[in-house]
Amino acid sequence: MRDVDGDDLIFRSMTLNDIGSIVAIEQEAFAAPWSEEAFRNELQNNMFAKYMVMEHEGDILGYGGMWLIVDEAHVTNIAIRASHRGQGFGKRLLREMMRTANWLGALRMTLEVRVTNEPAKSLYQRMGFYPSGIRPAYYSDNMEDALIMWAELEPEGANEETAGTTEGEGR
Repeated sequence: MRDVDGDDLIFRSMTLNDIGSIVAIEQEAFAAPWSEEAFRNELQNNMFAKYMVMEHEGDILGYGGMWLIVDEAHVTNIAIRASHRGQGFGKRLLREMMRTANWLGALRMTLEVRVTNEPAKSLYQRMGFYPSGIRPAYYSDNMEDALIMWAELEPEGANEETAGTTEGEGR
């Protein structure tokens, strides 16, 4: 696949037409991927759900989802196409999700990450997330614990940082 200039990335709301590409990314990224029906349900029936895609020249490189409830955003999933990992796209997508959540009124953001997923935990920490607890046996595929992380969302420009570009699985 060709190189992607980060300045050419487009972030937009996910549509039903995107689900096929999103499910393919899910299958690359996760041991227990969400189904097409799960995404369809999120887009059509969950009034708290906000999903976005990151694309370049019409190709979806990644996506992220969150639930916005009152003043908190809960990241449900975030993933980058396998061929584009390790290039800073996870950081760009998470930053856009944080900006969007803040613009929509969220003051804080939370997520769960596998306790063994060091690349993702490192990215989240660089983006201002801090550990706050454990959800025992959270992941149904292997009963692995999840680390709960939180970040305070600040106005545009906050949480900007230039460290590393490691991405990882976000659930």
